[in-house]
Amino acid sequence: MESKFGRGFIIPLVALSRHFALPPEQAFYGAADHLDELVLPEQFADTKIATLVEQLRKRVIWHQPGTMDREDFAEAKRVLEKLLVEIDRSLGIADPQIGTYE
Repeated sequence: MESKFGRGFIIPLVALSRHFALPPEQAFYGAADHLDELVLPEQFADTKIATLVEQLRKRVIWHQPGTMDREDFAEAKRVLEKLLVEIDRSLGIADPQIGTYE
């Protein structure tokens, strides 16, 4: 079956990151759709990555657009960035960094 919003691990995270490039009041519309087919790779079960994926799911899925957009945006973006850093570390990158210029 064709995936409408992306299936896998990295693909949904990239799609989700596009939402968090938008202003906070627009970021959450449709963002949860990209988590429907997010698959946590087996090697990340019971790791910090699994914990961060769960935190990200809760932050995005439980958010009510129009309510605390800025606060939830900042927290979801922070969790997403921590997740990306942890993925790079798991791939052997010694000092991954998000950077300060987006």
